Amino acid sequence: MTIETHDRLELHELPGRYGDAIDDRNWDSLRNIFTEDAVFDLTDLGAPRLEGIDQIVKFMDEEAAHPKTHMMTNIYVDERGEQMHMFFRIVALLGKGFVGTASYYDEVVKTPSGWRVKNRIVTIKRRDKRAAKVDLTS
Repeated sequence: MTIETHDRLELHELPGRYGDAIDDRNWDSLRNIFTEDAVFDLTDLGAPRLEGIDQIVKFMDEEAAHPKTHMMTNIYVDERGEQMHMFFRIVALLGKGFVGTASYYDEVVKTPSGWRVKNRIVTIKRRDKRAAKVDLTS
């Protein structure tokens, strides 16, 4: 699969749209970021592995501890055969002068409504050789 420039631009907007959805507490807009059957693995953060957009929206609304602000950075897209992967980092303002970071590893798919995240893994661990080869299919 060869990715066109307009697709890259749309993909580069997804992390920002996700951050704004969380910061604005606009849970329904997450449906424009994830597929219906998306998997969102937050286990490295001590949270659950979420399956399906309804579970993601419910968790974000009712259970998640959100930073005050999300700033997404180091965004890039890799083509791996027929799969598209997007990687980025978050710098999160946690309040009281504290800042946190995490790495996001996404498998993304093109739908009739645009690009969506099908599988997301978030880790607070520093990226190393093993993380660069993270398996998004599990």
